[in-house]
Amino acid sequence: MNQDSPNVLTKLLAFASVLEIGTGLALIIDPALVVRLLMGNKETLDELYVARFLGIALFALGIACWPSEQRSKCDTAAFRGMLTYNTAVAFFLAYVFIVERIGGVLLWPAVILHGVVAIIMIWAWRGESRNPAIGQ
Repeated sequence: MNQDSPNVLTKLLAFASVLEIGTGLALIIDPALVVRLLMGNKETLDELYVARFLGIALFALGIACWPSEQRSKCDTAAFRGMLTYNTAVAFFLAYVFIVERIGGVLLWPAVILHGVVAIIMIWAWRGESRNPAIGQ
């Protein structure tokens, strides 16, 4: 990592937060469209309620992880939460396609996007742990 890594972490958290706030809002506003684009199936009324609930949770995750001076370090709960979320979602969505054979047009782009964000976050975390002075 270079001397700008806190700036990189801030930008990475901001990007991930905007992504989740946007996805959350989309799920709150039109859960049927998002579910159809991501999973490619017809949804039931119960699934739409769960999708809207998930939208609220994603919106809250994005707000909670919004970067600040305190949150733009690898040893923060915001960083760990966003890393855990992106890693788990990438694996889960890949599983949904590979094992369950479910997927819409946005499934693989979502897998790749979350996977790339997780990899960059891991790279940043490893770089900061090797040089703790960078994260201060």
